[in-house]
Amino acid sequence: MKNWEIVLIDPELSLREALEVIDRAGTRMVLIVDENRRLLGTLSDGDVRRGLLRGLTLTDRVSQSMHVNPTVAKSDEDIPAIIASMRSRGVYQMPILDHEGIVVGLQTIDDLLTTPKRDNWVVIMAGGRGARLAELTSETPKPMLKVGSRPLLETIISSFSQQGFHRILLAVGYRARQIEDHFGDGSSFGVDISYLREDKPLGTAGALSLLTEQPTLPLVVTNADLLTKEDYGHMLDRHVESRVDGTMAVRTYDMQVPFGVVRENGAGIEAIEEKPIQSFIVNAGMYVLSPSSLGLIPKNATFDMPSLFDAMMKHGMTTRCHHIDGYWLDIGRMADYERANVDFAEIFR
Repeated sequence: MKNWEIVLIDPELSLREALEVIDRAGTRMVLIVDENRRLLGTLSDGDVRRGLLRGLTLTDRVSQSMHVNPTVAKSDEDIPAIIASMRSRGVYQMPILDHEGIVVGLQTIDDLLTTPKRDNWVVIMAGGRGARLAELTSETPKPMLKVGSRPLLETIISSFSQQGFHRILLAVGYRARQIEDHFGDGSSFGVDISYLREDKPLGTAGALSLLTEQPTLPLVVTNADLLTKEDYGHMLDRHVESRVDGTMAVRTYDMQVPFGVVRENGAGIEAIEEKPIQSFIVNAGMYVLSPSSLGLIPKNATFDMPSLFDAMMKHGMTTRCHHIDGYWLDIGRMADYERANVDFAEIFR
């Protein structure tokens, strides 16, 4: 739902004021939030009626009648899962929360069943050799390895198509002919595909210097070795709403130290923590870039995305992290590839 912020209200507002917001917004509910936009509850016109039947008046606060355990969706849930949840619970609108419980949107069943067409370019970096999978990629480029019944790259393109993206640019290098022969101009896959051909490896950002025209809209960039259920449209929308130059998808990576960790106090022992788990925020290999950032990419030179984000920050441009919590797998090693084929049957069926 566009302009969803108008349904965010303070818990101190009256029921009458909440009904006025519902009427102006043309929605069935308002979202009650704290000063940080964390969801406290929801209130529908039906909740108001039930409150009045219990003896409340229209001057009472919304906090006295709100639903404190509403059905919500996480920002990284895919659209089919949200639709299924709404249908099973008989709801027509659902708040969307990020990993901290902050409201980032309000989805309606009508909006979800009508996929908007997005004219933003999607650049998929598919030129790498896949050296760590050498026994599989000596004759086949990694994006063309089958995960499930079809090449990984086909699944990625299908995900973008289902979310309304239709202009795809494939950065190709190693065994590019196999990729171009399979996808052609994209018409068989419901999208328009063109190619950025690398004469040498240019890194995860360098291929963007091969663009023959300047985009007018933010573009989505992703690596071609990711199996994920990410909602790219949501990441793009948050980028636009935040008015930043670059967005990097990130996720939490936990690593367990296989030993007891000793904390010293001089020559003594202050504490011993047995096999602690350390958490890190890591780059998830998906990005949204505003056209203004592309001028920082050198021509015909190897240049990676971390270097581009470093350059943006040095030039005073604004960047943000987009946290994802859902299914995501970087297929870099044989164990990852084997896991992807197991997961695919369950998650992407």
